[in-house]
Amino acid sequence: MKQFWNERYAEKEFAFGKEPNQFLKDNLHKLRKGKILFVAEGEGRNAVFAAENGYTVVAFDYSESAKNKAITLAKEQNVELDYLVSDVMELPFEPESFDAIVFIFAHFPSEIRKQAHQKLVFLLKPDGKILFEAFEKINFNIPLVVRKR
Repeated sequence: MKQFWNERYAEKEFAFGKEPNQFLKDNLHKLRKGKILFVAEGEGRNAVFAAENGYTVVAFDYSESAKNKAITLAKEQNVELDYLVSDVMELPFEPESFDAIVFIFAHFPSEIRKQAHQKLVFLLKPDGKILFEAFEKINFNIPLVVRKR
């Protein structure tokens, strides 16, 4: 999959455009200003939108091509991103590092999905929120899930 996404994002055009995802646009304001982790962020359109709206943004994807385009887009919009090229299971963050975590169609192979989600939840502060948009056989949105201890 890494090779697939590197090749897809290496194309000149942005695979999903430069405008943020509509679900994110409609719901970002529900997250308090703070440090947000964007999961499997791709070319950066959503992370850049959050940075433009005053959030401190950290993003990751395992595609170097995606990171390069995200950094270019951030420069075009005069915002900063902390963007890592990393596998979800190798993220270097301490537990409770983020005020929010954003999953916009972040796809993980079924064999690691549960582990990946558990790892990411541990990176969330106790009163943090998750913004999650995904699809399955039936498309669905889960607007906000608050982690309870």
